[in-house]
Amino acid sequence: MKKNNRVISVDIFRGMTIALMILVNNPGTWANIYAPFKHAAWHGCTPTDLVFPFFLFIVGTSIVFAYSSKKENKSFEVYSKIIKRSLKLILLGLFLAGFMYQFPFFKSFSNLRLPGVLQRIGVVFLFSALLFLHSNWKMLLAVFLFVLLGYWYLMTQIPINGEIPLLTKESNLAAYLDLRILTQAHIWKPEYDPEGLLSTLPAIATTIMGMFLGYILNLKETTNKSKLIYIVSIGIISLLLGSIWGQFFPINKALWTSSYVLYSGGWAFITYGIIYYLTEILAFNNWGKPFIYYGSNAITVFFLSGFIGKSFYIIKLTNGKSIHSFLYNNLYSSWITIPQLSSLFYAFTVIFFYYLLARFLYKKGIFIKV
Repeated sequence: MKKNNRVISVDIFRGMTIALMILVNNPGTWANIYAPFKHAAWHGCTPTDLVFPFFLFIVGTSIVFAYSSKKENKSFEVYSKIIKRSLKLILLGLFLAGFMYQFPFFKSFSNLRLPGVLQRIGVVFLFSALLFLHSNWKMLLAVFLFVLLGYWYLMTQIPINGEIPLLTKESNLAAYLDLRILTQAHIWKPEYDPEGLLSTLPAIATTIMGMFLGYILNLKETTNKSKLIYIVSIGIISLLLGSIWGQFFPINKALWTSSYVLYSGGWAFITYGIIYYLTEILAFNNWGKPFIYYGSNAITVFFLSGFIGKSFYIIKLTNGKSIHSFLYNNLYSSWITIPQLSSLFYAFTVIFFYYLLARFLYKKGIFIKV
């Protein structure tokens, strides 16, 4: 179902993902996160570990819709827009990483974290869009398989200091390269960065999986029910292959392992399949309206949630406490005795605030393109 040249089921999926990204990034307290909204300690996958790959997945789908008509006319303007959008995303991410409320209002480069979520989205979008413009689905499948197998080989067969890596936080090629290229000063953790350099390669593979969904949705002489069968079948197969491969190359979000690409991509196909069934086959989409609001200004809402959330942590009140601490302690933890629940309720309040903002923008016809 389409409205104003937007695919409703895609907007709903994107909006659900953004809402979850905001939810897991804004607990009342990081010391007491509600269990389902925690990341896996290392190997393994929780529902929260599916959120970021879901967004990259739908980025791939959106690339198919946005650039299919431009494949035959690859003008300078098309490339220029792709590069500009990528740079905007990267710069927004660096702004969030470096902004502070004291002169000179930005961290010095010497201790600025360079990787990040928006930075990864920008880089992945750039390479994925260019790949799509110059490939058909068969070529993309070849690239997809090459990346997954090549990444597996690099991560498991290339020695580090003469020893095969153990795929621990301290012993893996991705972290080894980040520490030597970016240095410890520019990454998130002392040992590794979940949005590091090498792991961006399989993140592109996740986006290619989303492109395959876009190809399915663009099939002209295929019924919606047949498309649904393709979507769910690919999802189940990917989930099974990822689970099996995970026994040998562990499912791991921080390393974005090849098994994780298949596993998270499988869940993305299945989740989207449920949304597709409800909206495109049953024509039941009123339930998804709140997520359409989120999805229509996805990056804008996500950026603002990061900026305001960070500001609440670093702006101090007269009593020396941050705005975040004041709100959480006085509105939630003071009367909700279970810390995980008070933390969760705070996160839901944040979600509701950005729902109101997204709804306002949608109702006013304001769609901010990044």
